[in-house]
Amino acid sequence: MPGRRTIQWAAMAAAVALTTGGPVALASAATHDGARPEAQVAAHTSHRDRPGSMTAAQREVIREATARYRNVDTAVRAGYVPTDVCVADPTLGGMGYHYVNPGLAANPNVDPTRPEILVYARDHDGPLRLAAIEYFKADADGDLRTDEDRPTLFGELFDGPMPGHEPGQPVHYDRHAWVWLPNPVGELAQYNPLVTCPEPKP
Repeated sequence: MPGRRTIQWAAMAAAVALTTGGPVALASAATHDGARPEAQVAAHTSHRDRPGSMTAAQREVIREATARYRNVDTAVRAGYVPTDVCVADPTLGGMGYHYVNPGLAANPNVDPTRPEILVYARDHDGPLRLAAIEYFKADADGDLRTDEDRPTLFGELFDGPMPGHEPGQPVHYDRHAWVWLPNPVGELAQYNPLVTCPEPKP
């Protein structure tokens, strides 16, 4: 049975095909839901070493648009597909649990008020809480060597292009915005050292 993360991106790929009339470049099947979370994000790359920041007004635009998603059930009802995979890097910190909206992820337009991905974190065995917003755009030509279609968020360039991190996820750009959980390395950084993931079960 395919994992939830695979289903997320399979739905997105289908939506892209319907929208554009053609396929998208997908991730290799070598990475799968059974892999360690660290392995799933090893391909993340940054456009530059230190991301920028947002103004208070820009930050408030995102917070106002996503406040209702602090209730994870509301996010699921709005079309964000849940996952039980927590993403982390052994040296950079964690990202958390990514809830993807396949319809929004298939749309090439970036709208700060309509994020493609919601990122949740958990304190030990506590409830999920909204931590970050992630904006996502599939790379138009699927070529890691070109970036003519690199998007921006409030003037900040997205990271990428990068390979998909799991089956079904296309070559893409993304940009995190840690507007619900402070990030000591920068509110637009990919990883947050304050986020941890549970140890994988043997």
